[in-house]
Formats: sequence, C-alpha cells, structure tokens
Amino acid sequence: MLTKTSFQGKLTKTENLFIPFIVAGDPSPEMTIAYALRLQEEGADILELGVPYSDPLADGPTIQRAAKRALNAGMSLRKAIELVPELRRHGVEIPVVIFTYYNPVLQIGHEEFFRMLEENGAEGVLIPDLPYEESEEVRNLAEASNIEFISLVAPNSDQRIKQIAEHARGFLYCVSTLGVTGERNEMSADALSFIKKVKEFSPVPVAVGFGISTNDHVKLVRDHADGVIVGSKIIRLIESNLESIEKGNSDEALDAFSKEIRALVQ
Repeated sequence: MLTKTSFQGKLTKTENLFIPFIVAGDPSPEMTIAYALRLQEEGADILELGVPYSDPLADGPTIQRAAKRALNAGMSLRKAIELVPELRRHGVEIPVVIFTYYNPVLQIGHEEFFRMLEENGAEGVLIPDLPYEESEEVRNLAEASNIEFISLVAPNSDQRIKQIAEHARGFLYCVSTLGVTGERNEMSADALSFIKKVKEFSPVPVAVGFGISTNDHVKLVRDHADGVIVGSKIIRLIESNLESIEKGNSDEALDAFSKEIRALVQ
C-alpha cells in the first residue's frame, strides 16, 4: 500500500500525477516562470526543474538543445535554485524538484548544495547519475534538510530494484526504457511488466518517464503507474515557440503551449 508522500504537505494525492520537466532558463528565466505557471494551470502536480549541463548522460538531443540555450544565456546550478523563490512569488505552488547531474553538486559541495535548496524552498532533488550505492551521504543530507531525494530505477537495475524502491522518498522515477530521453512511438510490454514489478516494492508513488510523448502514452501509463513524467515532448513544444517569443508574441506562444499540454494530459 502506498504511503502518502509529504513534499512538505504540498502534494495532496498519490495517483494520477502529472510531473512535467522543463530546463531552467530556457529560453529565459522569465519564460521558465511563465511556462511553469501554465503547466500548473494544466494540472501539474510536481515540477521537475532541470539544471542545464554541458555533458549530460541521460538527455537526448531535444533536452541537450534546451540546456545549451540556457547555458548560453548564463544559467547555472546556483541560479536555477535561486529561481525557485521567483516561481513562488509569481504563483507556482506545486512542489519543485531540482533535477541536476552530480558534477555541479560535487563542485559546489554537498552541504552548500542542500543549504541552498532549503534556503530557496525547493522540495526535492533528483541526481540521475548518482548511483544508489554511492548516495548515502547525499540522502542523509536531504533527509536532514527536509528535502525529498528522488530515486531512479531502470529496467537493468535487476536485483537492485527492491532495495532502491523500498528506500524511495517523494516518488520513485521509473525509467521506462534504456537509453536517453526522447520521444518514442510506443511502450513495450516489457516496460509495463517492469512497472508492475517496481510498484510491488515501492512505498511511494511510481512515476514513469522517458519517451512519454502522446496522449495514448499518458493514458497507458496512468493505467499501470501512479504518475507520468513528460520532458522531451514539453521541451519540444517550448522549442517550437521560440520564434514567436523572439518576435515579442509571448502570450501567443504560451496559449499555444497550454493548448498542446491540455491535449497531451487530458
């Protein structure tokens, strides 16, 4: 039976979760806030705020392009975390999970990293390239800071599935397929059986990501898991509106974005 995840009281349900991913600073900090607000309006329960990184291990070309745009505009780990209170000031109330690779965390230092997360009001953190077996110090600091440390489990986790799932906090990120992020045409039967296995062990909601790009995907995941994570599809929608934004038609771009998100998740 699922235990209700706290996210400091901001998450009120444990099923049918919509968890979008956007890159901080793409195409600008101001538009990041605007897109986050639109996602919240369209039913987002948790926001994954990605920190752009120059050498990602799990990101496909769409998110890589977004990261490059954000880095070129001066975004950094520190600035991404400091964007959280700005999101709050503009009306974003859902939990925010900082999605970052480990190297920037290592450079800034574990204790300083969690001090910044706590000080700026982030509710969670997800570090995709930090193996569970090497994450004890980070997990302990997260717990001490009242930050949810989000674990990932992948199809090749084998015997580690039970260990990772049983110690999950917040929600468990279930990677639907091996490889990098990106839109895909279908979800395999193996992926569905893998999700079922993960749910057997997880005390927190299981949310599925990687390749979720159509309304049919969303409906299928909702039939088998507690939440759906959408990244590349959302970044591609943002990318498709760059020209409108550059021409000063931000409202038009945001309206088009909202319409597409509504069609995707409803």
